[in-house]
Amino acid sequence: MKIDRIHHVAYRCKDAKQTVLWYQQMLKMDFMLAFSEDQVPSTKAPDPYMHVFLDAGNGNVLAFFELPTQPEMGRDPNTPAWVQHIAFKVKTREELLEFKQHLEANGVDVLGVTDHGAFHSIYFFDPNGHRLELACPDPQEEALNQRLDAVKWDMLEEWSVTKRAPKHGAFVHQREFKQ
Repeated sequence: MKIDRIHHVAYRCKDAKQTVLWYQQMLKMDFMLAFSEDQVPSTKAPDPYMHVFLDAGNGNVLAFFELPTQPEMGRDPNTPAWVQHIAFKVKTREELLEFKQHLEANGVDVLGVTDHGAFHSIYFFDPNGHRLELACPDPQEEALNQRLDAVKWDMLEEWSVTKRAPKHGAFVHQREFKQ
């Protein structure tokens, strides 16, 4: 018994139509379907909602709920804004740079390109305040990931004991490995 894949991930949005249009325009996602009911199917609670689904590529589905009778959207004040985010993969650095240019030309503030070693990313926020990341592989991604795979359990064990960043993966940001 094993999970096949993620069916969809769902987040809250302020305005379902605005969200669909933004993801279509900014990230070129197709609007797949929508559900709207006055009662929550799982709990039977009376709570009208609009549930929209977007095609995030390769069978990945991003969904949003608009909940007009609930208090205004918020976020966990104890979690930094950079932690909770949705990351999407693009195939090449050129495509990443094209998205960066497209987003900025449409008034979106973009942070990066950030070099994470095995991949490179840009960051920005959607109109609901969700932080998004677009990432492309580094040319040496496979070699870096093999080395990281070899130390992942040692890193996790050291972290669980010390709560300090282990140095097992420091090679990822060392210039000599990346050249």
